[in-house]
Amino acid sequence: MAALVSPDDILSPREIEIASAYAQGDTYQAIAARLGIAPSTVRTHLAAIYRKLEVSSKLDLHARLGGAPPADMETDHAAVISELALSLEEALRREMALAEVLRIISRSRGDIEAVMAAILGFALDLCEAEFGILFEHHGDGRYAASHARGIPKPFRDWLDSRGVFTASTRTGLGRLASGRGVVNIYDVRAEEIFQTDDPLRHATAMLGGARSFVAIPMMSGEALVGAFTIYRQTVRPFGAQTTTLAQTFADQSVIALDNARMIAALRRRATPA
Repeated sequence: MAALVSPDDILSPREIEIASAYAQGDTYQAIAARLGIAPSTVRTHLAAIYRKLEVSSKLDLHARLGGAPPADMETDHAAVISELALSLEEALRREMALAEVLRIISRSRGDIEAVMAAILGFALDLCEAEFGILFEHHGDGRYAASHARGIPKPFRDWLDSRGVFTASTRTGLGRLASGRGVVNIYDVRAEEIFQTDDPLRHATAMLGGARSFVAIPMMSGEALVGAFTIYRQTVRPFGAQTTTLAQTFADQSVIALDNARMIAALRRRATPA
């Protein structure tokens, strides 16, 4: 009988580190932040890890790292199986995240800060983005950054100093305000507006380090109430599936805001004059 080959003899030190963290429950986003790499790179490593260790689930991975023998997997099919396994785990993680957000909203008692922090956190993790901002729309293309997650401090400070500002019609927020549609920007530095003195685009790129970003309109009926934006700090455009997922989080944000306003109104009515 052939001796069992240890994962340490099959994987590189970086792969061991990623495999161990993922098996213990860390997300792509958490692993990426700790190692200074992109979440998509974490996924690429995991696909190779699953294939090399001949595992088809996170439980199998945990067992294999603990010394269990590999499953009986056809070598020719290993790459397909590893990809399907990761895709299934990601789909389950999305469903669990969306259900958890709805649970948080229903139990929030109007604590909009906690709800938005949770929504943005899940969105960044599942959409493999570095930071996210929820901009409230004040009409006529004017916005204010009301909630953020993972945003670089210089960009956060800049937005705080601006308060309510007008986004030019050439920026992503400006185009969203006029068109009421998703704005998906391949590279914020590649657009002509970056060569102008537009303050928002300059701050987004230079203070936020953003490259690819997508802005989702937050609609309450026919009214634009905000923009749900997520940013990647490398040139890695958001695909259709990720944009659809971001739209779901944007819709949940609208539900959370409406819920918070309703609770606040009820509290005002219940408070004696």
